[in-house]
Amino acid sequence: MDNLYFNRYLGFLINGEQTVIPFVRIPGKPSDKAYFYRKNVTRLDKISQEFYGSPYFGWLILHANPQYGGLEWGIPDNSLLTVPFPLLASVQDYESQLKNHFYYYGR
Repeated sequence: MDNLYFNRYLGFLINGEQTVIPFVRIPGKPSDKAYFYRKNVTRLDKISQEFYGSPYFGWLILHANPQYGGLEWGIPDNSLLTVPFPLLASVQDYESQLKNHFYYYGR
């Protein structure tokens, strides 16, 4: 599973223009993993590589931890992060939450 990638931006291109991407929370699952974040040492791309075998899913980890905002820099030192696991089920959860968001709020 070398360098898996999911282009989450494709669904937000309209006539070649990027539209706003809503922040949706990924619900927790019993299979999710926990990880202690160490500021200035840990990076989301490295956590993604460790759990998913690809560095491209740091954004997915942020969606599972909305209490820290949408940027890695807002995560306090020694915070316990939820790492959504497994990857495929978590991406499907993300897509499902987007569909719910669009159903209730429109595009």
